Amino acid sequence: MRIRDAVHADIPAITAIYAHHVLHGTGTFEEVPPTEAEMAGRMAEGEAHGWAWLVAEGEELPGEAPGLIGYAYYAQFRMRSAYRFAAENSVYVRNDVRGMGVGKALVAALLQRAEAAGFRQMFAVIGDSDNVGSIGLHLSLGFHRAGVLKSAGIKFGRWLDVVFMQRSIGAGDRDLPG
Repeated sequence: MRIRDAVHADIPAITAIYAHHVLHGTGTFEEVPPTEAEMAGRMAEGEAHGWAWLVAEGEELPGEAPGLIGYAYYAQFRMRSAYRFAAENSVYVRNDVRGMGVGKALVAALLQRAEAAGFRQMFAVIGDSDNVGSIGLHLSLGFHRAGVLKSAGIKFGRWLDVVFMQRSIGAGDRDLPG
């Protein structure tokens, strides 16, 4: 697999990957898939702030469709200035390649990019405390559980928790950024 910066031509594949998770998963609390125009707007907003949007491309292997197999991005955790060194990541992988290390590779690349951009903390805000794939992925990259919001949302007719995970990057909180 190859990880690279996302470009506008990736929007249809990104939109399709995310739509699957919106319609079939609890990792996102969105219930209506965004349009390609909406996804393009989200990516453009991130780019305007200098935040990374990355994609993973699959190789042409027997039994695997080539093309985009996942995407991930980070944004400042909240827009108030006090959060300027804290980022939140999002990662979505094409359903037919889940569990094959695509998400882990994307988040690892995001961590490097966020550190290079001066961020000191990375948060994961994970929908559904039963989302063992995303929780395990983040644990494997050094994140720890920072808290759980019980019954924070309803999707597919049931209450869902939100799991907060956190990892220091770079100097973390050992000093104050200059």
